[in-house]
Amino acid sequence: MLRLLSLGDTEVRSQGLRRFVRSTTAVEVLCILLVALVLIWSKAPAAQVRPVLALMAVFGAAVVMFRARRFFPRQTHIKLSIESWSMMFFVTGVLWFTGKLSSPLLNLYLLPIILSALTLGRAATMVQIGAIFVCHMLMAGTDPNVDVFSLVYASQAVGTLTPFFLVAYLTTTLSADVNEAREHLENLAQLDELTGSLNMRAFNEVLQQQHLKIEKEQGVYAVLVVDIDKLKSINETFGHDAGNSAIVLVSQSIQRSIRATDSGARLSAGEFAVLLPLANPDIADVVVKRVRHQVYNTTLDVRSRMIRCTVSIGVANYPKDGRDPRELMSLADRRMRRDKELRRPPPVG
Repeated sequence: MLRLLSLGDTEVRSQGLRRFVRSTTAVEVLCILLVALVLIWSKAPAAQVRPVLALMAVFGAAVVMFRARRFFPRQTHIKLSIESWSMMFFVTGVLWFTGKLSSPLLNLYLLPIILSALTLGRAATMVQIGAIFVCHMLMAGTDPNVDVFSLVYASQAVGTLTPFFLVAYLTTTLSADVNEAREHLENLAQLDELTGSLNMRAFNEVLQQQHLKIEKEQGVYAVLVVDIDKLKSINETFGHDAGNSAIVLVSQSIQRSIRATDSGARLSAGEFAVLLPLANPDIADVVVKRVRHQVYNTTLDVRSRMIRCTVSIGVANYPKDGRDPRELMSLADRRMRRDKELRRPPPVG
C-alpha cells in the first residue's frame, strides 16, 4: 500500500475539534438561559439574584470576548479546555448562591462534563469530574451538620456524582468510537480501492500542501507520472483480472522505490503519480531508474505464463521546470507520453 497521505490523524482530529467549537457557544448560551429560567420560576430573593446575575454577566462577557478576540485560533484543544472549565466554575458559583447542594441547578454540571467528554478525551474529563467532587465537598463543608469525612456524606456524594461519572464515561466512549469511524471513512475516501494508494483528489491535496510548504522554505521537489505500457493489450489477451494484477504490481513496485516521506497515487486505469519532496533532479532520476528496475524485475504469473511489465515515466522538477504544481503535473504527463513514444518499437517492414 502506498503511503497514506496527508493530513494525518492529528489534523483530522483538529478539524473535528474545530467543528465542536462552533457548537460550544450554543451550550454556553443554554447554560445561561437555564440559570435565568430557574431564577425566574423559583422567585429567588434578591440576595441570591444579584450575585447570580453578576456571574451571568461575567460569564456572558467572557463568552462574547472569547469569540470576538478569537483567542488561540490554532490551539483548539486549549480553547475548548478553557471554555469547559470556565463553564464548570460558573455553574459552581451559581450553585453557591442558589442553595449549594440543594440547588435545583446541580445537574448543570452535566453541560461542561459532556462538552469535555466530546472534545477533550477521557483523561481530561476525569480530571474535571475530580474537580467537581472537590467543589461538592467544599459546598457540603459549609453546612455545620455535614461531616465531609463521614461515610454518610461519602454515600450521598457517590449517589449524586455517580451519574455524572457514568455520563462522562459513556460519552467519551461514544465520542471515541464516532471519531474512529469518521477517520476511517475519511481515510477510505482518500484511497484507491484496488491498490490502496492515494486517489487523484487526495494526491492533489498533498501536492498543494507540500508545494506551499516547500515554496515558503525555498526548497525543491519533483513529480513523476508513471504509466503502464501495453495495459490494454494485457486486458484484451489475459482478461481484466490480469490487468488489475499488473496495476497492483506497479503500485507495489512504486512503493518499494520511494521514501516514507514521498507520496504516490493512482490517477487513472494504469497511470500513477509520485511526489518527491526535497528531491533535486538527480534524486528524481535515481527514483525513475529504481521504479523501472522494480517493475521489470517483478514478474506477473498469468495462466502459467510469466509476464514482465514495463512503465513509461515523465518527470518535472520544481522550481527548475515551473512554479505552478498543475503545470508541473502537465509537463510530467507530456514527458511520460514522449517517453512512451521513444520506447515503442518501430513498425516492422
